[in-house]
Amino acid sequence: MTAPRLPVAALALLLAALPSRAATAQAAPPARLAASIRRLFGAGARVDTLRVDSAAVLRLSRGDSLLGFAEVGNVIGKDQPITFLVAVDPADRLKDVDILVYREPYGGEVAYEPWRRQFRGKTTADPIAVGRDIRSISGATISVQAVTAGVRRILADLTAWHGRGAIR
Repeated sequence: MTAPRLPVAALALLLAALPSRAATAQAAPPARLAASIRRLFGAGARVDTLRVDSAAVLRLSRGDSLLGFAEVGNVIGKDQPITFLVAVDPADRLKDVDILVYREPYGGEVAYEPWRRQFRGKTTADPIAVGRDIRSISGATISVQAVTAGVRRILADLTAWHGRGAIR
């Protein structure tokens, strides 16, 4: 089922109101989510919000061209939720990961571009495991483990839903 097409700013407000599948879900700040979508998919990308299972999946397009899908996720760091966005291209390759809100006093290096860059191009065929294809960060071990597990889970979900036609 598809919601009406919305501009990115309106989408951010809508997503903030949707319940998430994570028990510890935290809303992404609308402006931060909109900026992340613009950075990843370009200005003028159209957004449809698709409900799949208990998740809100963003379908990004321009004209008749599918740009990809994205989902906001939450994981628990040491004590606090970390809110992040996982974006994939139409071939189910990770486009990027964006940390939308980092609430812990330490470990915020997971939001830095050099660490996030290592996820780009990954698919469900890749291990996406700390110590294998994802490097750790000294002082941010718990955050690294949590975000990596969350990215792996969301990538698997988006790929499975796309494969069975639940998102298209």
